[in-house]
Amino acid sequence: MTALSIVLVAALGYLIGGVPTAYLAGRLRGVDIRTRGSGNVGGTNALRVLGWKVGLPVMAVDLAKGYLAAWLLPKIPLSGLDPVYLAIAGGVGAVLGHIFSPYLGLRGGKGVAAGAGMLLALVPIPVGICAGVFFLVALGTGIVSLGSLSAACALPLATWFLPAHPAVRWLTVALAVLIFWTHRSNIQRLIQGRENRFRRPWER
Repeated sequence: MTALSIVLVAALGYLIGGVPTAYLAGRLRGVDIRTRGSGNVGGTNALRVLGWKVGLPVMAVDLAKGYLAAWLLPKIPLSGLDPVYLAIAGGVGAVLGHIFSPYLGLRGGKGVAAGAGMLLALVPIPVGICAGVFFLVALGTGIVSLGSLSAACALPLATWFLPAHPAVRWLTVALAVLIFWTHRSNIQRLIQGRENRFRRPWER
């Protein structure tokens, strides 16, 4: 029953996380975001293609997907398993669903916002620190991917130096590795100086 509970929660999280927020937002404006910008179905590309007034709400919804999967799904009375493990299962499912959306042929975003939402439910203080790092770097440079990578580096450090469940600490390490993997093309463009920038609110 324990293994079945974890699989069920992870599967539900996957279906929640797989909802392609950026794609739907683009379609409402007559744009297929898969054919614009980087072609990625995530908040960063929505920010780039649709502007910050659309991109920021898309990121917020993607964050909410991860949060709900990690906060709400463990409340389902399935077993006597530690709720932290169920939260991790639901949250990881949401992150994987966001990256490999079942509604778009396993094509999706890069998992940053969904991962942040999951961790917000588990370790809010480290996530707050990482959010500060993200916004400082992203708004300072105009490069969202650089903010995401910086936050991914800060996350394990913040979690290991602050109170957290051991499983969550190792989860943050795994998530940091996953974020770097999903951003491998961005890292290459950053090295080459070709990474896209977004127009910040004060820029006209």
